[in-house]
Amino acid sequence: MASRLILRIHEKHARLTSSEQKIASVLIENQGLIETHTATELANMAGVSKATTARFFRSLGYADFEEVRLQAREERNRTQPYSQKSAAPDQIILGRSIVDHLDLELRNLTRTFEELRSDRLPEIAGILSAAPRLWFLGFGTEDGAARIGKALFSRLRHDVHCLDGAGQDWASDLAMTGPRDALVLITLEFRPKLLRSLLSYARTSRMRIITLTDHGYQAQAERFSEMVLPCHVASYGMLNTHATVVSMLRLLAIAYAGQNATAVKQRMETLDAIVEELDLLE
Repeated sequence: MASRLILRIHEKHARLTSSEQKIASVLIENQGLIETHTATELANMAGVSKATTARFFRSLGYADFEEVRLQAREERNRTQPYSQKSAAPDQIILGRSIVDHLDLELRNLTRTFEELRSDRLPEIAGILSAAPRLWFLGFGTEDGAARIGKALFSRLRHDVHCLDGAGQDWASDLAMTGPRDALVLITLEFRPKLLRSLLSYARTSRMRIITLTDHGYQAQAERFSEMVLPCHVASYGMLNTHATVVSMLRLLAIAYAGQNATAVKQRMETLDAIVEELDLLE
């Protein structure tokens, strides 16, 4: 799992000096060194001075090396491994407290976004910006998340659709797709057989596939996706959680808006004017 230290290194890497980049390389290869080695030992491993090491951590926003070490210990204690399903089906405990629910959702959110590479969002936003049409696809409860994605992006750009095979007429939906269209697939367990056929068609049509999925499916999703955004979705054994998925969709929308500020502003002003003209709000 990428720590906050590693995320900061990725974000500021281009602004580091060549000496500081040597330390960065050592830590990226083995972030566990923070807890097992002193600042002097890290400097020796990177072949730089202790003063350069101190300057490196300050440039990342830390007061000193001890603050970095303390953060690493807190992360280790807070993110101990936990299973995708905390209890076997016959041990499901109903009526969990609000505190239990909140704790699990926070762990899912924290782990998901701590592991997210900082360069991934701009790349995906670029794909979504270049797409003639944007499609969202989800099955079962993920269909609801797909519709949230459509609703978010419809505020930001034109030609946003759900690939939902209304009335089981998948052919009509697929006939509207084309090369360079972007397909945002949201898929958690359990996955229908139909998904395989739809993905095969999407790849043949040269659609660009972005998949939001659980960690257990990440390796398989990478076989057919241009980009994969793994989400932690641990539950107490029943009912998938979609908190991380929906939060990821919103983050993608924000990244898209940041790359297309002028067009997004015009789009939202147009929609607001239509709402006002139709007198839809109280």
